[in-house]
Amino acid sequence: MNPLIQRLYQIAKKDNRRIIGLMSGTSLDGLDIALCHITNSGSNTSLYLEKFITLPYEDIFRQEIRQIFAKREIDQQTLSGLNVYVAQTHAQLVNQALKQWQINPDQIDIIASHGQTVYHAPQRLTKDLHLPNSTLQIGDGDHIAVMTGIITLSDFRQKHIATGGEGAPLAAYGDYLLFRDKIENRFLLNIGGISNFTFLPKSGSARKAYATDIGPGNTMMNQYMFENSGLEMDKDATMAKMGTVNQSLLATLLSHSFFKESFPKTTGPELFSLSYLKQALKSVNCKELSCHDIMATLNKFSAESIIKAIKEQAKSLDDVAIYVSGGGLHNPLLMQHIKDGLSEEIKVTSFYDLNLNPDAKEACLFAILANETLSGEKENVRNLSDSPAVCMGKISLPY
Repeated sequence: MNPLIQRLYQIAKKDNRRIIGLMSGTSLDGLDIALCHITNSGSNTSLYLEKFITLPYEDIFRQEIRQIFAKREIDQQTLSGLNVYVAQTHAQLVNQALKQWQINPDQIDIIASHGQTVYHAPQRLTKDLHLPNSTLQIGDGDHIAVMTGIITLSDFRQKHIATGGEGAPLAAYGDYLLFRDKIENRFLLNIGGISNFTFLPKSGSARKAYATDIGPGNTMMNQYMFENSGLEMDKDATMAKMGTVNQSLLATLLSHSFFKESFPKTTGPELFSLSYLKQALKSVNCKELSCHDIMATLNKFSAESIIKAIKEQAKSLDDVAIYVSGGGLHNPLLMQHIKDGLSEEIKVTSFYDLNLNPDAKEACLFAILANETLSGEKENVRNLSDSPAVCMGKISLPY
């Protein structure tokens, strides 16, 4: 037997594993690296976050990804090269983190790599029924495995599509195993480039858990800031706070048919982009709005789409709590809009209250996916609604 297959078998038999989860979002700020100690699997899963760091990307990395990110027409040679370049960059950052933590690679069982999403194309977004649901994450797992010397699981979203899903969001799988509660009906709200939530009904409820995208999170705000100021984001909502929400523009932004579609659903920056903003500005003849007013309106747009989704799903529920993670948690104006738009009976708080660093949550969830691939069973998530949750991720050996 190949000794690495033997090692993988032994790792799968263990009752606890050290797994590094990697997450790189559409904001391209850096690579989230979470070293997780995971015990057991399924409903008995427990996760302890040993170490966490976000290592920033260099500007050249961001520039390279933006050549192909969310674009229908790209250079194929660039895409091919970036598949390796992203993997090599991520592997270098993992090695850097391990060196900083003074941990040897042979002390790590598995790397779980999300990769870098460059295009997301469910049929509900493309309206092309000839081509099936698809999504593309680059950063090949073989290169990560070879450069780190650690068995790597990657490309998790393809199995979700292969078994009938849309490839996103995948959070429900790990959320369901880790964060169900006997008393609270929980919404685990992640505000990344795209906002999404996992709904976890309290124990004994007749309702099922599920995950869904909501709409824009940070993506349109970040894109607008970069185009107009060269900055990656509106830090602390400084610009948005100086502006005034334009109600006509806001109403137009919220009028897209996506917001009327039933849950669960998925979307991406392929829809919610600067092109979407420019079309809205043109339709309401708001070309002369200041940058401050546009940022104020985009901030409110993200908040209103979140508020509308949660209100719709939380009606008739009691003991509702919302736990927030993702970059949007650090946008004070966005968070205030969300709190102001929801009932006082609904608790809105950080993921810290569930004893997990909110910035590390997504990376940790991919570590959970890898753990389930090694030792889980499909039955572990039978109470998830409309989710083809199965063993996900392709296995790459170091040599």
